[in-house]
Amino acid sequence: MDRIAAEAGVIGFGQTHEGQIGAGRFVLRPVRKSDAGLFAMYAGDRRVAEATRSIPHPLPPGAAEAFVTRATSGKGAEDVWVLDGSATGLAEVLGVISLKRMDETKYDRGQSEIGYWVAPAFWNTGFASEAVRALVMANPQGNRTIFAEVFQDNPGSARVLTNAGFQYLGDAETFSVARNNRVPTWTYLRKLD
Repeated sequence: MDRIAAEAGVIGFGQTHEGQIGAGRFVLRPVRKSDAGLFAMYAGDRRVAEATRSIPHPLPPGAAEAFVTRATSGKGAEDVWVLDGSATGLAEVLGVISLKRMDETKYDRGQSEIGYWVAPAFWNTGFASEAVRALVMANPQGNRTIFAEVFQDNPGSARVLTNAGFQYLGDAETFSVARNNRVPTWTYLRKLD
């Protein structure tokens, strides 16, 4: 792919170029320091926080900056991308998607867990579905299996996964920091080999 096409945001769906992954109407790109303000605004929304395990509500001062620091450090087991639509006239930050390696230091199973959120202004646009499908197609970590977990009161997120070829595994529960409670979940997997 030529550099001009890549800079214009025209990366083929699921294709990678210089750390970016083409996702249709936007690209998945690495987190930038300048993303912190929009992260704080979007993740500070109760609806976003309560759809995740780890985002607190209210969002404490400095939490978005700490997330950016962690995401850009290159250390740890999680790779994070921003859904960036700026090259196609959409917002620079539409949401976030990540892959967190599972048991990498202990076992080499080629497994990760996918996580994502989309800002409420962009709900029901198909952005989450496009991001999940593109990330699975690109498979930047070379996974054999990707797991996912969604809260049972968020059927839209479950549809995102099933539309991307994920298979339902079963029910479980997990703790949500924003809800300060355990929440019933549905667990999914997608085999890539």
